[in-house]
Amino acid sequence: MSLIRISTDKAPAAIGPYSQGYIAGDLIFTSGQIALDPVSGAVVGKTIEEQTEQVMKNLGALLEAAGSNLGHAVKTTCFLADMKDFSAFNAVYEKYFTTKPARTCVAAKELPKGVLCEVEVIAYIG
Repeated sequence: MSLIRISTDKAPAAIGPYSQGYIAGDLIFTSGQIALDPVSGAVVGKTIEEQTEQVMKNLGALLEAAGSNLGHAVKTTCFLADMKDFSAFNAVYEKYFTTKPARTCVAAKELPKGVLCEVEVIAYIG
């Protein structure tokens, strides 16, 4: 099986020593996405809803670059800076992940750049 690195300027560039994601066989593994504007690299939004919207746009761009979409997600891992944001996060999340992939959602003590959420996805190419 070959590995193909995902790279697109429609999602934020990696801010550390990692890739935006990889295709391995028929599966796509994205790095965690936070609410960064892909052009400026600035954090987008101050509320959990605004930041979650940007995260979903970034994930959608990565999956599209890999030949997939959010509807093909099979597993997500979600990190929240504060579990009090759980309901508001879910309200935005469920608009994008209508197929209801398997999911883990945990609180993190701190997230990069002080954002409120981060999400990574495993999806299939179809």
